[in-house]
Amino acid sequence: MKGMVRHHQTDYRWEGVDVHPYKEEGTHFRNVTRQTLWKGEGNLPVEFRYFEVGAGGHSTLERHDHQHAVMVIRGGGEVLVGDTVSPIGMFDMVHIPPMTWHQFRATGEVPLGFLCVVSAERDRPQRPDDAQVAEFVQAAAEFVRR
Repeated sequence: MKGMVRHHQTDYRWEGVDVHPYKEEGTHFRNVTRQTLWKGEGNLPVEFRYFEVGAGGHSTLERHDHQHAVMVIRGGGEVLVGDTVSPIGMFDMVHIPPMTWHQFRATGEVPLGFLCVVSAERDRPQRPDDAQVAEFVQAAAEFVRR
C-alpha cells in the first residue's frame, strides 16, 4: 500500500479529485455534489468523501445497512437522523447508525459541506414508501423533502 498526500486547492476542491453528481440517477435530491477523497483498502476498507449541498438543496431521504460518520466543514443546515431533526454547523459531527432514516438539508446562503466516512463495501439505499413516511413525527414530516 502506497501513502498519499492530496492537497486542498481552492473552494473545497482537492487535487486529482473529480467533482461528481451526488448520485447518478434519481430525482429525490437537489443540488448535491460528491468527491471521493480516498478509497481505503486492507485493514481500513472505507471511503473518505466530501459532499456539498448547495443553498436550498437536500440529500435523498434514505436508509441502509451501513453507517456513516459525518463532520460538517462548511456552512450549516439541518439533518434528519431517525425521527429527530437537528441544526448542524461547522465542525459538528453526525453519526448515522445502520437502517436509520436520514437526510441533509442546506438552510443558508453558503453550501453545507461535510466529510463522510463510510464502508467501502455498502448496500444500496432504501427509500421510504408512503406508509413509512406517514410514521415520521410531525417535526420530521415537515423537514422531509421527497
